[in-house]
Amino acid sequence: MTKTFDIAVFQGDGIGPEIMEPTVDILTRLGSAATQYNLTFTNAPAGAAHYAKTGESLPDASMAAARAADAILLSAMGLPDVRYEDGTEISPQIDLRKALTLFAGVRPVTVKKGQKTPLNMPADREIDFVLIRESTEGLFHTQGRGEVTKDEARETLLITRDISEKLFRFAFDLAKTRKDTGRGPGKVTCVDKANVFRAFAFFREMFDAEAAKHPDLTADHAYVDATALWMVQKPWDFDVMVTENMFGDILSDLGAGLMGGLGVAPSADIGLEHAVFQPCHGSAPDIAGQGLANPFAMILSAAMMLDWMGIKHDNVEMRQDGERLREAVEGVIAQGDILTRDLGGSATTQVAAAAVQRALFGDE
Repeated sequence: MTKTFDIAVFQGDGIGPEIMEPTVDILTRLGSAATQYNLTFTNAPAGAAHYAKTGESLPDASMAAARAADAILLSAMGLPDVRYEDGTEISPQIDLRKALTLFAGVRPVTVKKGQKTPLNMPADREIDFVLIRESTEGLFHTQGRGEVTKDEARETLLITRDISEKLFRFAFDLAKTRKDTGRGPGKVTCVDKANVFRAFAFFREMFDAEAAKHPDLTADHAYVDATALWMVQKPWDFDVMVTENMFGDILSDLGAGLMGGLGVAPSADIGLEHAVFQPCHGSAPDIAGQGLANPFAMILSAAMMLDWMGIKHDNVEMRQDGERLREAVEGVIAQGDILTRDLGGSATTQVAAAAVQRALFGDE
């Protein structure tokens, strides 16, 4: 029996609409060919350009569409010259994280054999790990509300048992799923600074409590500074890493660097009921409208969406299509002859997206 799922689509700013269009085209084609699912799409206006026109960055109707949707697909958001009156960025994606309690920021890092990488990596090595960043609290807790006087400034880091226990449960579940599908050894690494901060000792204590419930998996710890070193020296040793919001924000960009740039870095922010899927990169208004944007991260984010929905709704075909889509993009990137400018090539947005379609559907 075919089930229809609705996707809330946030087109984004700058290059956002340009990379969203081919992504929705691919998803529409997959859904049309599927026998176990179909996809519909609801446009949800939001972002910096929308704020400049209307004074609203995330309208109530768009938030309602996000809440009602089965998943949320969000393109690059924000413009450097459009900000709130207090000078902070227009970031509806963060508003969605907080409103929908999307505590698990999932950042996969994958480098296949033959893929270009800044690392001097052994030819027989591949990188395949997932960084999970807590996305609703940590050092982002007082975002926009920090205390600033003439002589000092303060921000508050918050770590709660409620969110941390959910986060660690998610991390171990993901490690088990990866192990069961042959993508990882079933290891979870807690990345913290427990040797300095009591808050991170508390974080680690809750991690260890969850680890004890999973004797079939391996759990270990790493300080965040050492982790940054090891992500460069031996990134193939990691499987699933879980960390605080700010640490994850920094390390996820390092992970993107290992892959060659933000243009190939997908992401998801996942809660108990809702999830947002978006590329890690910005809106790049300097190249908007020129056909130069890299669509790979947006398409990979859509593949993550299919996989998450497939798991949540026990839809095998959806999970299979998510895997096929991910492998199609990774194959195009690793082959290396059709790459956009940011990856050292000359392909346009449409040419790059068409290459993914050919790899996925066997088009001539």
